[in-house]
Amino acid sequence: MTTPEWLDLLDWKRRVFDLYREIRLEPDPEAAWRRWRAVRDDLFATHPQSPLSPDARGSFGGLAYFGYDPSARVLAEIRPADPASYALSGSDGTPYGATRVATASFALGGRASAVELYWLEGYGGGLFLSFADQTSGGETYGGGRYLLDTIKGADLGDRDGRLLLDFNFAYHPSCVYDSRWSCPLAPPGNRLPVPVRVGERLGRDP
Repeated sequence: MTTPEWLDLLDWKRRVFDLYREIRLEPDPEAAWRRWRAVRDDLFATHPQSPLSPDARGSFGGLAYFGYDPSARVLAEIRPADPASYALSGSDGTPYGATRVATASFALGGRASAVELYWLEGYGGGLFLSFADQTSGGETYGGGRYLLDTIKGADLGDRDGRLLLDFNFAYHPSCVYDSRWSCPLAPPGNRLPVPVRVGERLGRDP
């Protein structure tokens, strides 16, 4: 990339980090979610580092979401896992090195569920949580959605020693919007047994 492009990327990351800082400090979770949506729409429409191509930005009308559901905000118990190295599949066939560091257990949609937490070894590291569910491949991207990606600022924080997982903040990876992006996909162990109809979805809001 050119120097201006690197500086644009730095600005994008600063804005995302600032946004998630706002989310963690906001006492009203639904207000935080609405702020998150508004800032993401603005970044997608106007920022030079938008995942959208320049042509697509001209017709962009906003990202699509399921409705807000307070029951999708859960506190997960973290259980250490023996560190194990994996190659997470990428959207373009590129493997992403990652180390499984823990599992997170919680109840969602009336079902006990668990996901694996990974530390990404590429592009700077960071805690990473992607998941698929029964909407994947239909209402949402088949490769899954992201909930945590701390190297990029997507971090909801914790409460009383438990990890905050608010699935209302689930979002699609950049490769959904343009094939020039390569993204790690949800690992097989992170397929949830319920339809998660919160967070970002495919299509457009009515």
